[in-house]
Amino acid sequence: MDTERFDSTDLGATEEFLSRVYTPMRIGGRPNDTQTRIERTAAGGLTVDRLTFGYTMSYTANPLGRICLITVHSGSMVDTTEGRDEVYGPGETFLIAPPDRPYTGALHSARYTTTMFDPAVLDTVAAAGAHRAPGPVRLTGRRALDGGANRRLGGTVAFLRDHVLTGPTAPDPLVVATATHHLAAVALSALPSTAYQEECHRVDSRDAHTGTLRRARTFIEENAHRAIGLSDIAAAAFVTPRAVQYAFSRHTDTSPLGYLRQVRLIRAHRELKTADPGTSSVTRIAARWGFPHVGRFAAAYRRLYGTTPAATLRTRG
Repeated sequence: MDTERFDSTDLGATEEFLSRVYTPMRIGGRPNDTQTRIERTAAGGLTVDRLTFGYTMSYTANPLGRICLITVHSGSMVDTTEGRDEVYGPGETFLIAPPDRPYTGALHSARYTTTMFDPAVLDTVAAAGAHRAPGPVRLTGRRALDGGANRRLGGTVAFLRDHVLTGPTAPDPLVVATATHHLAAVALSALPSTAYQEECHRVDSRDAHTGTLRRARTFIEENAHRAIGLSDIAAAAFVTPRAVQYAFSRHTDTSPLGYLRQVRLIRAHRELKTADPGTSSVTRIAARWGFPHVGRFAAAYRRLYGTTPAATLRTRG
């Protein structure tokens, strides 16, 4: 078992370390607190890192060549790859990027765990399953299919980190290999992938019609003020989460959660137009509509309305 620790306030050293242990990447931003802590444990092709960044940092990275799952414990991470604006918060476990694709993003005072393994393990695990789709197995989505899937994936990562790779002696190679295969199997069941049975694909595709889209949109518009996610939207539309994703992909140019953010942005705009600048603030209104980071809210607001939230608040009425 290999272990490594990194603790520094030097951004140059942090960039060099991340580029060495992950993939070449560039750090952006001008943070005030530059404290970075990383603890790495690796055995038998499985790598688990615990990372703490005490500041906001953007990054641009080359392909990892490995399956990399991120579990956020505090703060947040944002995927900005190819124009995305997907925010991941505490309790979420997600795929940061396909192994063969570059990625960009940002993290905000984040503490998180990364778990990495060879993509070939997915093929090995899928070969034991029934109705396997032909060709190499790929994870086709970054977020878990629903809340239960997210909890299973996060719980599996935590078990590997805290029990398989932690102890006074080196972990048994057989235990590590078995645990890695188990993680790959849970990832295939929790995240969208090409390993789904063909029948499930046909059902989800059949349900991805305009009626599903209409029900999903109605639920989002009526509940945008609540803490809802993909599984809630799917339940309201009486279909699977994957079917909702198919419906939005087939009939719109956004995703279910992307549409939720659009609705919340519009509601925040309406509130800014009528709020009293003496008793309200952009930060408070943004947070009320699900935007915890006012800087990213302001950037999205400017793209949509051509002005800043503060300017709208000052010129109400």
